[in-house]
Amino acid sequence: METLLSQIKSPTELKKLDKNQLSQLAEELREQIVATVATNGGHLGSSLGVVELTIALHRVFDSPSDQIIWDVGHQAYAHKLLTGRQDQFGSLRQLNGLSGFPKRAESEHDCFGVGHSSTSISAASGLAAGRDICGVHDKVIAVIGDGSLTAGIAFEGLNHAGHLKQKLIVILNDNEMSISPNVGALSSFLSRKMTSNTFIRFKKETETLLNYVPGIGRELVNLARRAEESFKSFMTPGMLFEGFGFDYFGPIDGHNIEEMTETLRNVSQIKGPVLLHVQTKKGKGYEPAEKNQPKFHGVGPFNSETGVVNGSKPGSASSYTKVFGDTLTDIACEDERIVAITAAMAEGTGLKKFSETFPDRFFDVGIAEQHAVTFAAGLACRGLRPVVTIYSTFMQRAYDQVVHDVCLQNLPVTFAMDRCGLVGADGPTHHGVFDLSFLRHIPNLTFAVPRNEVELQRIIKTASLLEGPFAYRYPRGNGIGLSLAEKIESLEIGQGELLRNGPDGLIIAVGEMVNEAFQAANQLAGKGIDLSVIDARFVKPLDRDLILSQAAKAPFIMTAEENSLQGGFGTSILELLSDAGLAVPVIRIGIPDHFVGQGTQAELRAQLGLDAAGVMNKVEQIMQQYSPKVTAG
Repeated sequence: METLLSQIKSPTELKKLDKNQLSQLAEELREQIVATVATNGGHLGSSLGVVELTIALHRVFDSPSDQIIWDVGHQAYAHKLLTGRQDQFGSLRQLNGLSGFPKRAESEHDCFGVGHSSTSISAASGLAAGRDICGVHDKVIAVIGDGSLTAGIAFEGLNHAGHLKQKLIVILNDNEMSISPNVGALSSFLSRKMTSNTFIRFKKETETLLNYVPGIGRELVNLARRAEESFKSFMTPGMLFEGFGFDYFGPIDGHNIEEMTETLRNVSQIKGPVLLHVQTKKGKGYEPAEKNQPKFHGVGPFNSETGVVNGSKPGSASSYTKVFGDTLTDIACEDERIVAITAAMAEGTGLKKFSETFPDRFFDVGIAEQHAVTFAAGLACRGLRPVVTIYSTFMQRAYDQVVHDVCLQNLPVTFAMDRCGLVGADGPTHHGVFDLSFLRHIPNLTFAVPRNEVELQRIIKTASLLEGPFAYRYPRGNGIGLSLAEKIESLEIGQGELLRNGPDGLIIAVGEMVNEAFQAANQLAGKGIDLSVIDARFVKPLDRDLILSQAAKAPFIMTAEENSLQGGFGTSILELLSDAGLAVPVIRIGIPDHFVGQGTQAELRAQLGLDAAGVMNKVEQIMQQYSPKVTAG
């Protein structure tokens, strides 16, 4: 039997459905989303929560001529299904498949590419300003979650849009905010009636009439406005948004398609900026996701019948994230100065144990990376040792604060950057492949990269002892299976390690690439190629003596990193050799000068030649060019 969803190839078909069919459509959307995410992994809870809102948006507005911007993109799966991508939806987040986020190159219905939170209002404001300059008349709608509203850029966007008095609709998708009153008949009734054409016309005509009253007309208008604002702020939590110059309406039930459709039609007629507050439930319609919202925010493949996430195999290595969280907690037991800070990612960064053990020394600042860094600087000024734990890709948002507020003042703040390098299915918005480039040149900053979980433990310990800024990065996924140290020893700052000594060439690597290089060197030894391998450990400062002593006798040098080649680790080796006046051929492997797509980590590393096989291949090519010992391979 053909489903309703299978009949919808674009929002045009959606508009033709009878309103009584919309509940069935919502159910079919949820079934498709759950089935796909259970297989591929993805952002489930948020997408399930906005199914009815998505239907209402595409019923009322005319995408792609009307511009709908989804903040972050966690909420956009139903949008993808309703805009002609059903046949491809099974490839969601897979190599060469659909992106897990809105992407301009993927569909004309994705008017703005997203992946990092809180950008939708600023982007919508720009689209609205561009519309007005170009003299067109489309509508612009931004959908932002309550979590994303904690970021400064969201308020910057509100402030500017309110100042410009743009015709713009911002939909606040509230699925957690405790400040909001419960959705009820009164608030829903008020929102629908206060946005109706009749009410708006009555309001304008009343203002015009009062203005004509001799002597006191203006005062009467101001009194009426204050009375309306007082009534609305008493009945709704809209005073904040009214202060930014937005007309506020809500909260309304985000799962009532009929109410949302009526309200959206009404607010679309308002000339200035509007904020519509809708309340939804994360994971709506799928019981496991409703009961465990944090777990199903971003989830790996799972059993759709039971909701049980596919686990690691018994005896497999711990994840780097868990090693970090456990180690930091253990060290904090011995050092009361250590405090931990995260930007709305307590579980994702492994800090849940720390937060439970030291609730007074743990701070979740919300999605506010800039604030997190400067807040940490303030803590450091009090003699504490703050550890700011943020995914590598999100640390990009706090660059100025790292430079100006931490490193310039040489404060003992540690930056623990999870999810460095290639992260997999989330794709280019989430790969952490720029941190070596944008941090290593900052004065006063020490930067280390562990090759395994034991080295991570040692680096965490080392950072806790340093009287100055320290950064370290570690990848997504599990370690290599080493037994963790019970007594953790610190490292000497700037000390690398020679793992293998051979005369035929030198590989200098950092992080995960050390393991790939070492494995490749061992396999090449069986072909008669004997290489040296150095784990640099520190990107800054480099182990000058070790690297130069080995470089001086090497026919060639290969550098290996899971970071952008532009300004990355390999560049630092070139700089070191140049400053020392040492002329040795250097070949760098790493992330090329383009954004890398999505796929599993293994698929992407193989594609880019950043696994052991890729390293072996490159070495054999190099040997034919630079080494006196030529091999047929």
